[in-house]
Amino acid sequence: MSKRFDGKTAIVTGASRGIGLAIAERLVSEGAKVCITARKPEPLAEAVETLGGAENAIAVPGKGDDPEHHAEAVRKTVETFGGVDLLVNNTGINPVYGPLVDLDLAAARKVFEVNVLGALSWTQHAYRAWMKDHGGAVLNLSSVAGLRPAPGIGFYGATKAMLAHITQELAVELGPKIRVNAIAPAVVKTKFATALYEGKEEAVSAQYPLKRLGIPSDVGSAAAFLLSDDASWITGQVLVLDGGVTLTGGV
Repeated sequence: MSKRFDGKTAIVTGASRGIGLAIAERLVSEGAKVCITARKPEPLAEAVETLGGAENAIAVPGKGDDPEHHAEAVRKTVETFGGVDLLVNNTGINPVYGPLVDLDLAAARKVFEVNVLGALSWTQHAYRAWMKDHGGAVLNLSSVAGLRPAPGIGFYGATKAMLAHITQELAVELGPKIRVNAIAPAVVKTKFATALYEGKEEAVSAQYPLKRLGIPSDVGSAAAFLLSDDASWITGQVLVLDGGVTLTGGV
């Protein structure tokens, strides 16, 4: 494994399991130190051990829509590892399913605050604390649900579409010292996405030209590329990571 991230420090949000943990694992394997965040302390502590313990990682529990938590995590990362060179905005929620006309607006506000405003807040704090003076790279986790209508998860998709647009706006505003990109995955086999494939994985996978669903390490590999200097001339892009399913009209 190369060491593209020797001397670099990353914050990966929503990283106690699934895609976030896979991204953190890939970054650590290539030399990075990481701060991981999520709501619950116990799974975070287990994730730190998975990442090699305190030498490689710290955990800061808190809510994805709490700016004070964001500020604390950034501060602890700088104090512990000396900077925040990379930021991965992975935290996302989708507690509702169904048509937009029946959507509970309080739930919709919560989804918006976590998926959109939370990512923006994380970026603001990392920028002010480190990236403004030292540069860096930001990666947002969007979704193929933000590319076209996605019945049942329409509002989640709308927040991911806005996050993709914010990615482009920030890329324009923060260049040349800071690059900002996004990944838009299709169905990845995680606990978060269980309802989209559980009990029907073979039928769902059949819609994909590559005939399988994604796994967290697929996203980890793509994330590592976009965060590395190998992608030094890439900014404001949304990489669709979907096994080809959007080519056939699926989401």
